[in-house]
Formats: sequence, C-alpha cells, structure tokens
Amino acid sequence: MMLPRHLRTALCAAALAFVAAAPAHAQLTIDMTRPSFEPVPIAIVDFSGDRVGADMATVIRNDLQNSGLFRSIPPGSFIQQNVDANAPPRFPDWRGIGAAGLVVGQVSTIGGNLKVDFRLWDVVVGQQATGLSFTSQPNNWRRLSHIIADAIYKRVTGEEGYFDTRVAYVAETGPLNARVKRIAIMDQDSANNRYITDGSSLALTPRFSPTLQEIVYMAYAGGPPRVYLQNVDSGRRELLGNFPGMSFAPRFSPDGTKVAMSMSADGNTDLYEMDVRGRNLRRLTNTPGIDTSPSYSNTGTQIVFNSDRGGTQQLYVMSSSGGGERRVSFGDGRYATPVWSPRGDYIAFTKITGGQFGIGIMRPDGSGERMLSSGFLVEGPTWAPNGRVLMFFRQEPNSAGRAGSVTLHSIDITGRFERQVPTPTDASDPAWSPLIPQ
Repeated sequence: MMLPRHLRTALCAAALAFVAAAPAHAQLTIDMTRPSFEPVPIAIVDFSGDRVGADMATVIRNDLQNSGLFRSIPPGSFIQQNVDANAPPRFPDWRGIGAAGLVVGQVSTIGGNLKVDFRLWDVVVGQQATGLSFTSQPNNWRRLSHIIADAIYKRVTGEEGYFDTRVAYVAETGPLNARVKRIAIMDQDSANNRYITDGSSLALTPRFSPTLQEIVYMAYAGGPPRVYLQNVDSGRRELLGNFPGMSFAPRFSPDGTKVAMSMSADGNTDLYEMDVRGRNLRRLTNTPGIDTSPSYSNTGTQIVFNSDRGGTQQLYVMSSSGGGERRVSFGDGRYATPVWSPRGDYIAFTKITGGQFGIGIMRPDGSGERMLSSGFLVEGPTWAPNGRVLMFFRQEPNSAGRAGSVTLHSIDITGRFERQVPTPTDASDPAWSPLIPQ
C-alpha cells in the first residue's frame, strides 16, 4: 500500500512466505463478542539491526498494553535471547514464560530509508500469524511502530486498530479565572504534542473530520464566536463562518461534506446543517426547547442530540434531513454531549445525576445503557475510529474542594480499562482523529 508523500508500505509476501499463515483454530485470538476475557500475553522483542529497533518495540509494547487487551511480558523474563527475526523462534522457550504471541523485527537502512520487517508468531500452535515489511524515511519510525501495533491488534481481535491516530484537545494553562485555552494536537500515545493556536484568542471544542486530517474549532476574540477549519499537517486555515449564539463547534457528517451545529436565534436554540464548501445553511429543528450537541450516525442518515423540550435534558434521535424526533434516554438525571459510534452500535454520552457526572453508552434505540466512568466532573466523550475505545476529560476537586486539574482519560467500552492520557498541561475536550491515511 502506498502512503502519502513520504511513507511507503508494502506487504512482504515473498520474504515471509516460507511459513504458512496460522490456521483458523490458532489460539492467538480474543473473542470480542464475549462479555469478559483475559488480556493476551504477548512477548515483544527489541527489533534488531538499528538503534531505533528498541524504541520501536517500546512503542508497540505500550500501544498494545494500553489497550487493555494485551499483557506485555517483561523482556527480562525472556529465555531465548538474540532472536533471529528471519528464522522460527524456539517455541518451547516462549511457551515456558506463558506467551501466546511473539513479535520480532529487523530494522535496516537502504538508500537512506528505513526498512522494517516484523513477524507475529503464534506461539501456541508454532506458526507465523502475520508479517509485514515497510520502507520509510527514518523520522517516521514512531508511526511505523503504531502501524505494526495496529496490524497485531487486528490479527488478534479481528477488528481494526486505532494506534496510528491523533487526538486534538484544548490545552489549558493559567489561573481558573483567567484561563488560556489553545488547541493542541498529539499522537494518541501523547507523543509529538504541538499547538494549533497561539493562545491570543480563546479556542474551544475541536472536532476532527472523519475523512481528512482537518479539524474545526471555535475561537473567541472579543466578538461573536468564529469557527475555523484547519488542516493539521499543512497548517492551512480558513474561516468557516461567524456564528453568534453558538456554544460548541459543529460536528462533521461521516463523509465530511456537511456539519451539524446548534445556534440561538430569536430566543430559540435549534439545530442547523451547513454544507462545508458551499456554506449553505439549513434549519433542522424548530421547537421552544433548547436543542444542542448534534452528532451524525455512522451512516449519516440520523442525528442524535440533547434537548430539554420534554422538561429535562434528554437524548433524541431524528432523521438527518430533519423531522421524526424520538426520545431515546429515559434514565434518572440529565443527558448531554451525545456522540454516535463510528461503528453505529452505540451512542456515548455524559450523564449528570445526584450531583455526579458520568460517561456512559447506550444502543441507538436507548436500550442497554451502561455507565463506564464517573466522578466530580467527567465530560466530553470522543470515539476512537474503531468504535472500541472512548476518550474524555476528568476534573477532580482540589484539597479545598474546588475544581482542580483537568486531565484526559481513555476507557474501553467494557469499562474495565481506564487510564490517564498524559499531556504537558491541563487538557479538556478531546477529539479523536480517523486513522491517518496510508
């Protein structure tokens, strides 16, 4: 497969064909339909041949371990040392330390480019499970590591990975009464953090395009909010429009051609849809209630939003062309910030009940509601592109009982694996990118 501009990837079929792919009954798998399962124990050997090999192995270990679906076996327990990446390993040595899978690789320099070969061995059945070869510029070693982790994730779970992605968020600094808020972007593992805005204006609520490496965000600079569309690689920015009465940035449709938004006009707060390129605006709701936080379904045919039209803030689903609104949330408390899963199977939301905030998911018809996390303030869920993991922000009270630091967290849809995502400053309002194009 060809990667844009600087990154080239190819399946190394000929070089790796000396061992057949693992048969269907191989045990290096996770049944994601089961309600519970144990993480897969996997050994990842430092890649040989170049100094970045050890760094690549570390990135792969961290990606898989942080997913909660894998348990990385410490290298200090490895029995077989100096593993040859081009030959079958001594399988009894790896079974002896409890590994179900073994990852080996080799790094070399060819014509100034970095060539990386890796193999995933199914230790249980003693056969190769998958193998790939990549060629790229040397400074892309970290991204190659994420792509390899995605390949391993897919082979073991049967689902697409999410490691070769980015996260945009609001970086917060300064005292609470004079907060500086900038849009920042980083790799999903917190590496390569950089700032999209300079802090001269208040920047809020970034949203990623589902098809491009572009974000929309809101900026306040002494007047009505402006919404900008910015390419995160080229830095090219354009004004999407001035929108008085808007409190959140718009959300993209699945094809990236339209955005849905909430705006206040003539005493009403309703939903609107705008064509990104033509800038044509169309009203979707017209009720006395406050309709906010629209999010498209994965097919683009429906929109979920929250509204107080029934007396309390609840979730509703309607046609993306407008009309057919139906309430889908019926639990105690108030519901907010709904976001439809990229797979279409769940809607994530923030719930406020009894003075406590929580992050939960439900089916699109409102059934199967489950709370995944709760706290003093937890809010703003965003989906990984595979629909398996959520990220949100959490604020806990300080020693005086007031609002303390703000941090990003990720959690999988079982609710079993929550972890803090490191950022250089306080961080809120995360937005997960699609997989970076290859």
